[in-house]
Amino acid sequence: MDTHALFNGMKFVTGNPNKAREAGEILGVTLDQVNLPDLHEIQTHDLEAIIQDKTLQAYRVVNAPVLVEDSGLLFSAWNGLPGALVKWFETTVGCDGMLKMLESFDNREAFALCYVGYHDGREIRTARGKVKGRVADRLLGSNGFGWDTLFIPEGHDRTYAEMTAQEKNSMSHRRKAFETLKNMI
Repeated sequence: MDTHALFNGMKFVTGNPNKAREAGEILGVTLDQVNLPDLHEIQTHDLEAIIQDKTLQAYRVVNAPVLVEDSGLLFSAWNGLPGALVKWFETTVGCDGMLKMLESFDNREAFALCYVGYHDGREIRTARGKVKGRVADRLLGSNGFGWDTLFIPEGHDRTYAEMTAQEKNSMSHRRKAFETLKNMI
């Protein structure tokens, strides 16, 4: 099946319009954003388990093919935290607070991780995208959203937030997850 025809108008379940915009840009389609604020998120550090559960719940509510995305930021110095809890860290201590908590650690290695779930009523498919990088010494840039101001992908000297949307989308963890998913369907 033509992936453009498959994804164009697809119900993308997220409360974050930035994720919906970015996913649409990556896929080259218009996604129909659906906000389901009452969607329960299981408490685990396992992003794949979270995305499978959220995808199943979203399909049951929307009753149409859905895409669901969740991402995390894993610090090697913290043995993978904040991981799936990065949104909670952002809303409680902020990106600046995460940087302050990392000050005493020499290891700045980090991984941007994204899982995308697709459910068409018959089966759930999940895909993962991962980008190795490092945490900046200070918040840099004003583009993007979330923790883009502190993540520098490997092979680059700028944070996601210092890049244009096109630069980030050309190699981001979200891009890799959606590309993998397109090849699975």
